[in-house]
Amino acid sequence: MRTDSSPGTLPAREHLPAATAGTPVLDVVIPVYNEEKDLRPCVLRLHDHLTRTFPYPFRITIADNASTDTTPDVARLLETRIPEVTSFRLEQKGRGRALRTVWSASDAPILAYMDVDLSTDLNALLPLVAPLISGHSDLAIGSRLARSSRVVRGAKREFISRSYNLILRGSLQARFSDAQCGFKAIRRDVAQVLLPLVEDTGWFFDTEMLVLAERAGLRIHEVPVDWVDDPDSTVHIVKTATDDLKGVWRVGKALATGSLSLDRLTRPFGDDPRDREIMDVPKGLARQLVGFCVVGGLSTLFYLLLYSGFRQFSGSQVANALALLVSAIANTAANRRLTFGVRGRSGAVRHQAQGLVVFGIGLALTSGSLVALNAATSDPAHSTELAVLIAANLAATVLRFLLFRVWVFPDRREGEEQPTDAAAPHQPFPSQYPTAAPTTGPPAPLPQLRGAPYDAHGAYDTTRFRPGEAEDGAWRDATIRLQPVRPHDTDPGDAR
Repeated sequence: MRTDSSPGTLPAREHLPAATAGTPVLDVVIPVYNEEKDLRPCVLRLHDHLTRTFPYPFRITIADNASTDTTPDVARLLETRIPEVTSFRLEQKGRGRALRTVWSASDAPILAYMDVDLSTDLNALLPLVAPLISGHSDLAIGSRLARSSRVVRGAKREFISRSYNLILRGSLQARFSDAQCGFKAIRRDVAQVLLPLVEDTGWFFDTEMLVLAERAGLRIHEVPVDWVDDPDSTVHIVKTATDDLKGVWRVGKALATGSLSLDRLTRPFGDDPRDREIMDVPKGLARQLVGFCVVGGLSTLFYLLLYSGFRQFSGSQVANALALLVSAIANTAANRRLTFGVRGRSGAVRHQAQGLVVFGIGLALTSGSLVALNAATSDPAHSTELAVLIAANLAATVLRFLLFRVWVFPDRREGEEQPTDAAAPHQPFPSQYPTAAPTTGPPAPLPQLRGAPYDAHGAYDTTRFRPGEAEDGAWRDATIRLQPVRPHDTDPGDAR
């Protein structure tokens, strides 16, 4: 998997500003291969629809995937006759390669694509891109499997589509409903960071992009669509399915081994700068609760098995102490790694020692419950003992989590400086931003902010980035030439 994208996190989502003159808000890419018959009516129909219904400037980009018929001539003719249409030719096949190349060099803040057959009703286009324009979502997909979608296609394609999505859910834990509908959109600031991580250049490109985006916590908006199957589609189903399964294995392996740096795709909480540093709210509480409950449930089962085994040759108090001791050591180790994300051996002995203190509290609660039970009846049944111990363990679990979180595994940041002036006023924006200019002398240079594409005089530095590598959603010059992202790629066996 590619891991060479620039480090850093995405900024908070914001509503797109008013478009500047000559800059399209939406760039719709149509990847084509030998589509000389369908290309012209497709572009004319799409252009007419956008002209009538889309309230922002737009562009239609024809991405020719090494066609061998007259498709390039048709594309150039449409480009000369319609101002909003541009064309670009790649000398290698692959829908993913075409989308990555055009999207990486586009200056439009919203990037979309659709198949040339226009199987999807175009009335879904504005609902598709509206959440991206407003800043609500990062990606948007059309879904043929939503309940309110209306789809006309054969049983064979229906079976393949649903089976493929079941495979994605079972193997990659995907939660989006339709990976392969040729009707998607993405914000350009997201694409610039996400696309370098996507390796596939063919039909699996969509799936890989969505899986990585979802795993990184990006928001994917789904739009129910009306879709009519094209019986003349040139997609090779068997080869595509085989390549997709290979891609599922590759992506699943990369996610399992942690070879992808998806943290660079995270966004801050909320769109208001005041929300970006949330005070007095525990971080990761929900995730830690889930992990603690899972570990606690398994530890309880482990404890009960140990207790039942020790009870065969010892009294209840001894069996309880031994079972609780062994399970406590295992519980501390599991929570250290899985719940609180502490890796390495540093502090492991101290954590186990603190865990034993927590174990002592649990021992006191459970032993006390057994003493109370024996005081109430001289010969309690084994099932009654287990019930009492389960109740006592549930009570001890709550206290154990709190002690683990605030004492054993506190959320401390290494090297974090504490504020020295308690009376310092609240500043909603980071302190590295200049607050006032000097009153005398030459103007001071702006501070060099990490990832900020500005020069020493505060002007936007257009020479800093190569095509497709701009950061933080900065719009590039509209006259930039499209260049293949990986010009040395060869794919002679691609039948798509």
